[in-house]
Amino acid sequence: MRREYTSWWSERLHMDMPIVRYGHYGPALLLFPTWASDLWEAESRGLIKSIAPFIDAGRITAFCINSISPHAWCNDLVPMHEKARRQAAYDHYVEEEVVPFIRAQLRDPDARIAVGGASFGAFYGAAVLFRRPELFSALIGMSGFYRLDQVLHGYHDENVYFHSPGWFVPQMPEGPQLELLRHGTQIHLLTGQGAWEAPEETLVFSRILREKNIPHRLDLWGHDMAHDWPTWHRMLQVVVGERMGI
Repeated sequence: MRREYTSWWSERLHMDMPIVRYGHYGPALLLFPTWASDLWEAESRGLIKSIAPFIDAGRITAFCINSISPHAWCNDLVPMHEKARRQAAYDHYVEEEVVPFIRAQLRDPDARIAVGGASFGAFYGAAVLFRRPELFSALIGMSGFYRLDQVLHGYHDENVYFHSPGWFVPQMPEGPQLELLRHGTQIHLLTGQGAWEAPEETLVFSRILREKNIPHRLDLWGHDMAHDWPTWHRMLQVVVGERMGI
């Protein structure tokens, strides 16, 4: 499997931001890490291995990047308003730096990119896809949550609102973005019901999408499927291998 690492200084985040590519050919899947992890998590935790047959066959090219959480939500030294600002800057980094990089890698200046992740990674992916559906083609949200309640401790501002899909999607106006979500975007929401899972988070977001007439697939897996890597390995295999049409 082709594996390439690079990094650059992000003007939006004011830090060096690395990215790793897996695969030689195929549409892009950008995988976000969980809570406070980094670009190597998907490989070290076996997520890349779980979709290796599809990568090796040229059906997909995976890209992985760092989380912003060590510099924001899980850093107690950072004031809440600055955490929210950094989350907003991270989304802009993905949209305005990572997307052009991946398009250049694919040699396709108009490519729309699939995004995915588990737990906090599902939030990251949903935040950018629902903000900028013209850039992103699909979401694979595994065991996710789609609002930031659990880290805000009652705080709220515009950055929190406009970068939390569970809050801004219900207020999206009619127009081209909503039409693209309805007619040109794949949305896969998956959750288990086993240990440490919170399926209600996914069910609430699914209801929001239904109320906005945004088609999506909701998969509620069994009580034997925990909030853990073996569950996410299988979920990603199923979506990439059977449901994305790639």
